[in-house]
Amino acid sequence: MAKDRSQSEDYLGPLKRLLTAVLVLLLVAIFIVWRIDNPRVERLRAQVVDQVVPSFDWAMAPVTGAVNLVRDFQSYSRIVEQNQELRRELQQMKAWKEAAQQLRDENARLLDLNNVRLDPRLTYVTGVVLADSGSPFRQSVLLNVGARDGILDGWATMDGIGLVGRISGVGQRTARVILLTDTSSQLPITLQPAGQQAILSGDNTAAPLVTFLENPDLVRAGDRVVTSGDGGVFPAGVLVGHLAEDPSGRLRVRLSADYERLKFLRVLRNQGTEIIKDPGALIAPEGAVTPLVEAADE
Repeated sequence: MAKDRSQSEDYLGPLKRLLTAVLVLLLVAIFIVWRIDNPRVERLRAQVVDQVVPSFDWAMAPVTGAVNLVRDFQSYSRIVEQNQELRRELQQMKAWKEAAQQLRDENARLLDLNNVRLDPRLTYVTGVVLADSGSPFRQSVLLNVGARDGILDGWATMDGIGLVGRISGVGQRTARVILLTDTSSQLPITLQPAGQQAILSGDNTAAPLVTFLENPDLVRAGDRVVTSGDGGVFPAGVLVGHLAEDPSGRLRVRLSADYERLKFLRVLRNQGTEIIKDPGALIAPEGAVTPLVEAADE
């Protein structure tokens, strides 16, 4: 048995070397043939490729899958980087959007302060809101105008769109504004177009109650609400808001002023309404005859 094993090893060694040499020569020959620049050799190469490559699709499938997997991973990495970049840009855009909205709102309020149509006899002074001292029991704001600007207690304040409240407390350089939503606020109002008179009573909510309404059947939700001017505290015709109805059926007013963003307030200098006491020249005293009547009789 030992002799047979040694004889087989003697045959296998030279056979392996021979096969290796033949394989090397074959590969060298293929390389040389593949590098020859000749039309006939080119046709031969094309025929070989046409015959061999289709039959090796199964062998190339794992390689192709691996290449596609690498490409997909690279594409995914690029998508992740782009997504992170887009998130950063979106965050920056949100910051710019917020700044733009604040500037837009501020510009709109300033434009409203200049464009609101009021009684031409009324003059005003515009103040900046310094602080909001609103609380569950008292709702008011502080302005940077006061006695040095001629501000008096009771004068109405607007944000350029609608009525906000009244001056209640004046210092040399500041003044306090009691908002319409405060529980101490009682405002005579007129509901248009019905012309119904009522009282707007603050209850520390964003929509004050309508009380003491003359005839509720003549009004409906959406009616315009303005100051009536009764009592001589507020000028008449200043926009307050629009009528609404809460779920319990009570009438309230959706205020036109933007109470969430009070930044500038206009204080209306209301010197009161002039009262006419004498009857005038066209109304003659009793027993007197006007010249026009005498001329007609003649």
